[in-house]
Amino acid sequence: MDGVGIATLSLSGCEKPMPVIGMGTCSYPPADFETAKAAILEAMKAGYRHFDTAFAYGSEKPLGEAIAEALRLGLIQSRDELFITTKLWASFADPAQIVPACRMSLQNLQLEYVDMYLIHQPVRLTEMISRTPVAAEIIRPLDVKGVWEGMEECKNLGLTKGIGISNFSCKMMEELLSIAKIPPAINQVEMNPVWQQKQLREFCKARGVHITAYSPLGANNTKWGDNRIVESDVLADIAKAKGKTTAQVALRWAYEQGVSIVTKSYNKERMRENLQIFDWALSADDLEKINQLPQRKGVTLASIFGPHDLLLELDAEV
Repeated sequence: MDGVGIATLSLSGCEKPMPVIGMGTCSYPPADFETAKAAILEAMKAGYRHFDTAFAYGSEKPLGEAIAEALRLGLIQSRDELFITTKLWASFADPAQIVPACRMSLQNLQLEYVDMYLIHQPVRLTEMISRTPVAAEIIRPLDVKGVWEGMEECKNLGLTKGIGISNFSCKMMEELLSIAKIPPAINQVEMNPVWQQKQLREFCKARGVHITAYSPLGANNTKWGDNRIVESDVLADIAKAKGKTTAQVALRWAYEQGVSIVTKSYNKERMRENLQIFDWALSADDLEKINQLPQRKGVTLASIFGPHDLLLELDAEV
């Protein structure tokens, strides 16, 4: 446990332990600079030390400013107290662009290194985009070997302490693991009680790749999420019996599956509530009820970029 009682875990090839709950910074619609910065500072006061951003979220700059401010205010003594994850956007998923893209993110963050750098999507876009969906012509399969060599270079240069992936299926991970000199430390995927990812979790566990769950509460009020978790009667009944919130039950469930969690709330009370999952447990009966929930993937490449053949193919992969 770290200072505020958030459990931490060790990752392969990463010397610094990672707090199991991270603060997500992806807002829909995107938050303005000052709102995002203020929320991140509030999260630091609440005890968050792991922050998850991405070039595509537009939240690297406010996070960087919030870190600089937190150091000035003495909320943290050193940048090393934080675990910062950012991601390589699909428009830069080209071998020659990876190190420059990582350096650009570091400049946005005002940092010398990040703790984790992830490939954001398992596809490449041939140009920068300002809106989605996109035209089929700009979508390309990912050059897994070339892109991963660029990620390994980022680690070897000390730009990031660890490297990993996001939204990768078992099939794509097989391809990556067969060529990687440095295996991915993390696969960050959608995971929650209504998309439990059992097969992918088993696959990752057997290969020593840690899973981080995003949308652990179903990303309600976003264009890719829905209210299946926050409105779940099963989860609400468990929460009521325990004197907890539905969100806390969903987060505790993920924690008990051995994964880390990225959860986004810019609401002061909720961001504190989301940390209060470590001093109680779900019963076998609770877990059995959650196991029975109907399953459906919420986030698909086709729902973001458009129903193009390559994307539909990737979405169908386990």
